[in-house]
Amino acid sequence: MELAVNYISFIGSFVLAISGALTAMHKRFDPFGVLIIAFATAIGGGTIRDILLTGKSVFWMTQTSYIYFILAGTIFAIVFKSRLYNISRPLLFFDAIGLGLYTITGVQIGLEYDLESVNCIILGTITGVFGGILRDILVNEVPVIFKKEVYATVCILGASLYLVLFRLNVANPILQIIPVLFIIALRLIVIHFNISLPSLYANDGGEHAEN
Repeated sequence: MELAVNYISFIGSFVLAISGALTAMHKRFDPFGVLIIAFATAIGGGTIRDILLTGKSVFWMTQTSYIYFILAGTIFAIVFKSRLYNISRPLLFFDAIGLGLYTITGVQIGLEYDLESVNCIILGTITGVFGGILRDILVNEVPVIFKKEVYATVCILGASLYLVLFRLNVANPILQIIPVLFIIALRLIVIHFNISLPSLYANDGGEHAEN
């Protein structure tokens, strides 16, 4: 399973680097700032995941290939910026792909460490969303996960689907492909139809409604 995890995670780091770089360029950061945001987006979730697991080294510290994939994603975003912006809402598109790939990576690593199913789901969700959280904080935006948008819920459903298929002994690559595509498709559907969770606050225009 380790080779499969690395394969998905490499692609995820490349895609999330694009997401981070596009965000930074939209904010008119300089090239170094673009690289920093891309790097933080790509490694944020995986770093938190590895810190939580006893005895696991932080993935990009021991496997420098991830750094090259992040650099490649950043350069790709810079070089093809004008073409990427021709895609409808490119940031959300690449973010959805990274969300799917990294969530499943987190679940797979949780299974490797013999965690309970609920902990595998939590680990997958952390891996999927924390890069985006770090990206948004660094560019001074409220992270999407803290808004009404269905974001973490998509990860939870996709991680649960992976575990169901795993318990049914579905083999790779189908075991990986179906949950990843499910998360990507569901995330894009949520964005397209503006599906959101209900607010805890009445929309009365007051201070509490805004917070």
